[in-house]
Amino acid sequence: MNPPATQNVRTRPAASERPLSAAYDTALLDLDGVVYAGGEAIEHAVGALGAARDGGMRLAYVTNNALRTPEAVAEHLTRLGVPATPEDVVTSAQAVARLIAEQVPAGARVLVIGGEGLRVALRERGLVPVDSVDDDPAAVVQGYGGPELPWGRLAEAGYAVARGVPWYASNTDLTIPSGRGLAPGNGAAVEVVRIVTGRSPQVAGKPLPPMHRETILRTGAERPLVVGDRLDTDIEGAHAGGVDSLLVLTGVTTPAQLLAAEPRHRPAYVDRDLRGLLTAQPDVEAAGSGDEDGFRCGGWLARVRQGALVLEGDGGDPMAGLRALCAAAWAEAGDGACAADAGKALARLGL
Repeated sequence: MNPPATQNVRTRPAASERPLSAAYDTALLDLDGVVYAGGEAIEHAVGALGAARDGGMRLAYVTNNALRTPEAVAEHLTRLGVPATPEDVVTSAQAVARLIAEQVPAGARVLVIGGEGLRVALRERGLVPVDSVDDDPAAVVQGYGGPELPWGRLAEAGYAVARGVPWYASNTDLTIPSGRGLAPGNGAAVEVVRIVTGRSPQVAGKPLPPMHRETILRTGAERPLVVGDRLDTDIEGAHAGGVDSLLVLTGVTTPAQLLAAEPRHRPAYVDRDLRGLLTAQPDVEAAGSGDEDGFRCGGWLARVRQGALVLEGDGGDPMAGLRALCAAAWAEAGDGACAADAGKALARLGL
């Protein structure tokens, strides 16, 4: 079976007779919430990625986090037990640096509000990082600067943007996973500058086209599979790029949010963790008509009844039950978001 084409309006999860690592040539993997959280490897990630790589799948690590350089990311992955080189890593810093270089003169100065990853990416494009609006920058770029980013750096960005300097952001993720929970992401810092200036930046990171373009240019993927934990960046970015996606439930997205997803946020596949790369994906089938209508996956039957999602069956794999619920919810919602109550159905699955 060939990999399924991404649908404009997906009404059920896709099926694959082959393991996803065989059906696609390249996995475009998000990092935070997928491979690691708080700097430590997520359970099963190291083994699953090793098995996928040994089976011939190329692994590329695509992150909206612009703080670290590709070299630092690759070193971190290798230390965790996931061998990687800088060429395996694509960052939003690289995407935004290319975007800026296409719009300002060669050798232009760029005010940097962020970390070393942004500075290295700008230099690779022949641009000169600077630290003050008094350096007469041609652009200002904002990226995640870590938890210790000084408040004065946001003020410097505000001064430049208020003077009309073109403003760019590596990404606008409001949160970033950490070992202690969700922390403010670059999007939260961007909002500070937006409130002060009343302006909006050009954004390069997922889910927007500059990041997808950067990823394809650097990896040469022909049959890519986006793997992520966020509906509004990873999955939406895959939808915008016309490629399939796997959502793993190890990061930000909850099962309830998945069931309520609008079309651009619906993944082709869903699994508990990265072991989903190593397995076939079962069919979700329409079942019966009238009182027996609904969707079956494994031993589960999911339907919408009186404003609630209802799950019937004799147990089994909770992921099969979740896939059936996705089909019932998405079919009910059409091109909108499902408002049916999913609480009891998810409780049956222990999710």
